[in-house]
Amino acid sequence: MKRYRILDEIRGVTICSMILYHTVWDLVYIFERKWNWFYSDLAYLWQQSICWCFIFLSGFCFSLGKKKLKRGLFILAAGILVTIVTCLITPSQRIFFGVLTLLGASMVILFFGEKIWNMIPENNVFGKIPSIAAMAVSFFLFLLTKGINNGYLGIGDLYLWKLPKELYQQGDLMTFIGFTREDFYSADYFSLMPWFFLFMTGYFLFHAVKEKGWLSKLSELPSVGHFWGFCGRTSLWIYLIHQPVIYGILCVLN
Repeated sequence: MKRYRILDEIRGVTICSMILYHTVWDLVYIFERKWNWFYSDLAYLWQQSICWCFIFLSGFCFSLGKKKLKRGLFILAAGILVTIVTCLITPSQRIFFGVLTLLGASMVILFFGEKIWNMIPENNVFGKIPSIAAMAVSFFLFLLTKGINNGYLGIGDLYLWKLPKELYQQGDLMTFIGFTREDFYSADYFSLMPWFFLFMTGYFLFHAVKEKGWLSKLSELPSVGHFWGFCGRTSLWIYLIHQPVIYGILCVLN
């Protein structure tokens, strides 16, 4: 299907923001440079803006891709490779269930989810749910489960339901789902809940835009720069190599 330049450019800006963030992270946590601002709410918002954009945009672009299952499995394999490499080279900063694992798993789940969804008769009530309503529900579920790693359901600082501790004592599979075991550590952790719901928010927004006939308007948006587009088109490879490159440069400079 058609590529939309603006989507590549947004992804490119985001990957460059991530590189800058990880550079600062390495300086603070690995090279022990003192920068109190990095522990502030603004730094947290910076980190969250990168996560939200990547995951939301991946969901939005899912239906634009070909060979969806193959793509999902490839990204899932890349996430597993990141886990293996970090465990061998930097075990103290190992990555289990990182963002690539999340995105790959989300693509695979959605691939089979679409197959099941397409089997529902058109006159079934579930087949009549508007995409905009499904998007709103997905985003609500994302907000509701945002605190699931910390043992509760709620929105922001509003605690609605404390979850049973037993759910958090069931091993790695439940940790990947979102019920994080107490002794779990990962330098980059994205469980299925809440993040799959953000992925689905992007997915349903795409279909809402498509149903309105607005996809063509994406091509009319002004370019923010060919450099960003290139970074966006090669974002997976940039992600895979950026940390070793950053670490190597910082080792030389320090």
